[in-house]
Formats: sequence, C-alpha cells, structure tokens
Amino acid sequence: MQNENETKPSGSTEYTPPAGSTTLHTHVTDDGRSLEYTAVAEWLVLRKKEEPIAEVFHVAYTVPTDEKNPRPITFVFNGGPGAASAYLHVGAVGPRRVVFDKNGDAPAPPSRLEDNPQSWLEFTDLVFVDPVGTGFSRTIKKKSSDGTGAEEKSAGKGDKDGENTEFFGLKRDLEALGEFMQKYLSKWHRWDSPVFVSGESYGGFRAAKLSRLLHEGYGIGLNGVVLISPALEFPLLDSSDYDVLPWIDTFPSMAAAAAFHGRSGVYDSHSPVADVAANAASFACTDMARALVSGNGMAERDLDRISKRAAKFLGIDAAVVQRAAGRVTPRVFARTLLADERRVCGLYDATITVSDPYPDRETYEGPDPTLYGIERVFTAGINTQLRRALKLETERDYHLLSLDVNRAWKIDHERHALESQIGATDDLRYGMTINRHMKVLIAHGYFDLETPFYSTERLVNHMKLSPELRSNLSTAYYGGGHMFYTWESSRAAFFARIKEFYAASVENA
Repeated sequence: MQNENETKPSGSTEYTPPAGSTTLHTHVTDDGRSLEYTAVAEWLVLRKKEEPIAEVFHVAYTVPTDEKNPRPITFVFNGGPGAASAYLHVGAVGPRRVVFDKNGDAPAPPSRLEDNPQSWLEFTDLVFVDPVGTGFSRTIKKKSSDGTGAEEKSAGKGDKDGENTEFFGLKRDLEALGEFMQKYLSKWHRWDSPVFVSGESYGGFRAAKLSRLLHEGYGIGLNGVVLISPALEFPLLDSSDYDVLPWIDTFPSMAAAAAFHGRSGVYDSHSPVADVAANAASFACTDMARALVSGNGMAERDLDRISKRAAKFLGIDAAVVQRAAGRVTPRVFARTLLADERRVCGLYDATITVSDPYPDRETYEGPDPTLYGIERVFTAGINTQLRRALKLETERDYHLLSLDVNRAWKIDHERHALESQIGATDDLRYGMTINRHMKVLIAHGYFDLETPFYSTERLVNHMKLSPELRSNLSTAYYGGGHMFYTWESSRAAFFARIKEFYAASVENA
C-alpha cells in the first residue's frame, strides 16, 4: 500500500538506530530434541516522507531452515494499548519463561527465568514486536536545522514534551505494524515463509484487524491468526445501566470464580469449570437477559426470583444483586465475594486473591493482584533475557506497560461524532472470507473478568460464516485468567493445541 508513511529507499535520510545484538543458543523441545537457533535483538526504522520517524524494537528467534521448505514465522505482540510484547515473550511463547507458581500466582522475589520446553520455537520462528512507545521502541526526534544541535519534536504531531504521539492511535498503530512486517520480511528474505500473527488482549484486536489489513494493504497473506484473551469489540468493554450484553458476557466467568472459591450456591469447588460456565451462560442468556432487558417492566416477583438465582451463581448476597438490578460489576464482585475473609479477587484472574488493605473504605483502593502483582515478575524477566542472555547493551528503560501511551490512545480514522461501534470482528470475518486458507484460533481463560471468554463465544456465533470458513475457526478455553498460560496445566494444554493448529495451518502451504 503506497501512502505518506511509506517511502522509497533512494534519497532517504541516513539514520543509524542503536546497535543491536546477535547471539547463538540451543533450545530443547518438549519432546527432547535440540534446536540450534539465532536470537537477534535490534531496532527497525520506520519512515515518513523519507524522514526517520520511529525505531521499533523487536527480538527474533530463528532456526536454520531449508530454503525450499522455509519454516513458518510468527509476529507476536501484546496489547494495552501501551503494553510491550514481554508478557508473551517470557510468559509462554519464547524459548525462556519466567517462573510462576503452578496456579499462576507470583512467587517470592527475585524473579527467575528458566528454559521453556513448550516454546513455539519448536514449530515456528518468532518475532516479538514492541509497538512504538513500549519496550525499547521510541519515536525519533529531528535535529534542529538552526545549527545549534538541539532536538526538535519528532516528525508528526507531538505532545508538549516533543514526543510524537501519532502512533498512539488505532489506525496508525496498525499501519506501523504492517510497515514493520513488510520491512522485516524484506530485510530477512522471508516473503516465501508461512506467516502468522498472534496477539493478546488489545493485541488480539490488532491481530483480528490485521487479518484484513495485511492482505489488502501490505500484500501479506496470513496462514494463521492466534488471538489470546482478545478484546474484539470496544462497546462490550464499556457497560452501562442501559445495555445488556456486557453483563451477560461477564456473568459466566464470575460464576466460575465463585465455584472455584467454594462460594457458589449452585456448584461446589470440585465441579468442572466448563460445566459451571456453560450453565451460568445458559441462565445469563435466558432468565437474566429477560430481567436486564425488562428492568422495572418485569413483575416484581419474577425480578426477585431471578436476582436470587443470580446471587446463588455468584456466591454473594442477593441484596447486592437486587440493589444493582442484576448489573453486578466485576469490581464489586471481586471485592464482595471473599469480603468476610478480607480478600479481593483479581480482575485478570479471579482465582488469585490479595488481602484488602483498606477494608473499611467504601471503594477499593488496593492493588489488583493479577495485573500489578505480576508486573515485577515480567519486568525483571524481560530485562534479564535481553540484557544478560541476549547481551543487548542499552541504557534505555524497558517500558513494560506505558500508561502514558494508554492515556494518549485515540480513534484516528474519520467517523461521525456519534459513531461508537469500534470493533475487529467484522475485519476478522472479512479476512477469513478474502483468504479462505487462513486458520484462526481464539483462546481464553475461564476466570478472566476483563475480556471474558463468553464474549468471544457469542461473537463467533454471530459471525455468519459459511460452513467451510467456520471450520477454519476454533476456540479453546482453559483454567486461569487473562494470562492463563501462567497456570502450568493450562500452558501445557495450550501448547499441545497450538502445535496442532500450526500443523493444520501449514500442511497445504
């Protein structure tokens, strides 16, 4: 796709990014085989009107391959927006991973890295991409033309500190990823390799959108797309008193968490989570949905009956459900379920809990045990991997999760002020239609209250795919939450499923 962000090599301004690193390693696979691989950690320069505008940091792990039968290559990124790729890099996919307790809880510091026999490197080369503003990726400041040597703000729109924020938008972010992939495939002569993308959370949103954009705008045909705990439709993440679907989507995950903690009035802690979730979803789509739609238009006795049934599923007082008119937020649930133990559940994995530091305060002001509880683990892990194992020398701080990027994020494509439907499911449908060979796998953890599995379940059922295309899309749900791969059993099961997925996706390539 030729646009103002794409440039021709001739006549471009010379620019040298920071020095990267290249190291050689050995990986022992899950079945005991040894793979020799090369790790390259470096920056790739993006340009605009021939001017260097950003440095995209990435780490590539590649295994020597036969040119006549090239290995697949997978581009991996996380979400946020504002998150670096470290979560998938050293959490599940890369050749080394950080150590968690078996149930996904963070161990005592210091954090440790260990070899990852379940790395996807066994069957695909890997490129972990840190979008601009995350990890070591930065915008490039232009040198002053007045001879003083001072730096001007970056090419493009900048904030008050001169930092370029044009990449912190839905459309420009996708374009940057497309440009990066084009440049990477060209630099390393990988255009004849089977290509995959994998994204987590907002990264899943990116990957779904890219399934269309890469094909139409950048000439990159995908063999497969892996969405991990994806956020596919923005309206489903912003619930209110006047809608229905977000409340239905989160209910099964909350019910599963209540059963896990032994608080459910319907199931015990030994009940299979799939059964709990399925029956909670059935209730949410029938009686609960009617109550949410009807509001005060439903007979009081029916509302009372449904509220009490919902309270049993959620393991909380019926008065809480009735006061909320059935719309119990994940945050209220997380603080209420184990309040008698002075414990709060995590929003990203409701099985993980933390002591409430301020139990007497009306609103919860303590840490989320999942997002902020594991930040130190991934920060230490990725810095150890990059600076010690890969021998990268840089004084830059690694931005694991940039709240500045997140706060600056914008919808940067033309639309009417009243248009609020921002999503990626249509793009995924389009991408699957235009490329009938592309396989899609969507994976979730049952106990994720932020991007609940049932949202994907519903959306897939409404994609109206033909039988042929529907067979190309599969879903998989595991114990755990948003980062279900921190659970030992879930990581093993996911790895087995991913291995099958890649084999099916490249057999006809």
